[in-house]
Amino acid sequence: MKTHLPKVDIQRRAWHVIDAEDVVLGRLAAKVADVLRGKNKPTFTPHLDAGDFVVVINAEKVKLTGNKDVQKTYMSYSGWRSGDKYRSVKDVRANHPDRIITHAVKGMIPKNRLGKRLLTKLKVYAGPSHPHSAQNPTTLSAGA
Repeated sequence: MKTHLPKVDIQRRAWHVIDAEDVVLGRLAAKVADVLRGKNKPTFTPHLDAGDFVVVINAEKVKLTGNKDVQKTYMSYSGWRSGDKYRSVKDVRANHPDRIITHAVKGMIPKNRLGKRLLTKLKVYAGPSHPHSAQNPTTLSAGA
């Protein structure tokens, strides 16, 4: 018996648009991570980059359940003593709404070189418009 390994054709990567308006962040991030990795394809292989490009629009209107708008914080550390910074979701949404979705998706993909390469295929925009209309993206629904 031989194991069949699919050949990844870089020229056949599709583009998908997902509207994040009124969609729960975790469900959206799980859907985006699956498409980035290629888990929605029958030729999925864990160690290959067989996924598609994903464009997320309306990132500023993503929904968080419960009291997370006030209670959830993002932590960053500079490496220096007392160099940790905490920012609430409310502050991040006001300044960089795309980072909320990027951070959630980053936590759902592999933590290795492949994961870093997968994250480059994610494009997140705060508003309803995006500059990737020339790629003829298909629309995916994020809710379920």
